[in-house]
Amino acid sequence: MIANKELDVVSLGELLIDFTMNGVSGQGNQLFEANPGGAPCNVLSMLNNLGKKTSFIGKVGNDQFGFLLKRTLEELEIGTDNLVIDNEVNTTLAFVHTAQDGDRSFSFYRRPGADMMLNESEIKEDIIKKAKIFHFGTLSMTDEGVKKATEKALKIAKDNNLIISFDPNLRPPLWRSLNEAKECIKFGLSQCDILKIADEELEFVTECKTIEAGVKCLLKNYNIDLILVTMGKRGSKAFYRGISVEKEGIIQKNTIDTTGAGDTFCGCILNFVLEHGLEDLTESSLIDMITFANVAASIITTRRGAIRSMPSKKEILNFIHC
Repeated sequence: MIANKELDVVSLGELLIDFTMNGVSGQGNQLFEANPGGAPCNVLSMLNNLGKKTSFIGKVGNDQFGFLLKRTLEELEIGTDNLVIDNEVNTTLAFVHTAQDGDRSFSFYRRPGADMMLNESEIKEDIIKKAKIFHFGTLSMTDEGVKKATEKALKIAKDNNLIISFDPNLRPPLWRSLNEAKECIKFGLSQCDILKIADEELEFVTECKTIEAGVKCLLKNYNIDLILVTMGKRGSKAFYRGISVEKEGIIQKNTIDTTGAGDTFCGCILNFVLEHGLEDLTESSLIDMITFANVAASIITTRRGAIRSMPSKKEILNFIHC
């Protein structure tokens, strides 16, 4: 168990609107639903559904979407004490294009977006100090100002002995070059205790063709206690101090949108660590951990959006035991 603190998890990064396809109008035009999203905050939403206390660090615009996002976090009881409002730059928007099997692609409106404008002077040290885990991704490192803010927050977290969780969440269109993206992923790898990474991201950063070879490469170069590799429909694998386990994916017949599935998975992993710690995990406990996370991730694929669509603990357990 992790020592008591006021907050369980603090995350930093993008908070945006995911416009998700939701049918067509009477005139035959595509309809889009405005869903609050952004990977770091999706993770917090799942954690809140599991009874954990969370807070978010980021920036939105002084516009209708920024107010919608702030109100959403407040309604879900995700802390907003370090959610900054930018008076010059609008809230970031993403249009999610969904294929028949639920897989998706994105069109981003972020040149710039408010989440990119967070700077190091706006980081509130006291909020990070209150937490047990600090979670971040790479999209808070696409530009120099927000990168410095991320580095400052990480230093505060490390100086105060927080567990560091990292999810690369690679989005190639948002980078000036993929080489820059790779370097920022490598920086994140050098900082984290827990890594959640998709199989294609693992291949991208290690240039290894198999998951096992990629993880071996990571462990040779970085000191990461717990590595989770997600494989989409094929499930996930966990690697912990010489132990590796795998659990198949759960394919839902009524999948409509895979947005947020990885973040749901990640939130469940962090919840497990909060309840069990990072020491002395066993093969059995790792299987329990990724089974729960796989089920949660499968459930959210049956819903549109992420932040407001996370499954409850009861739903997940009912599915496991049915």
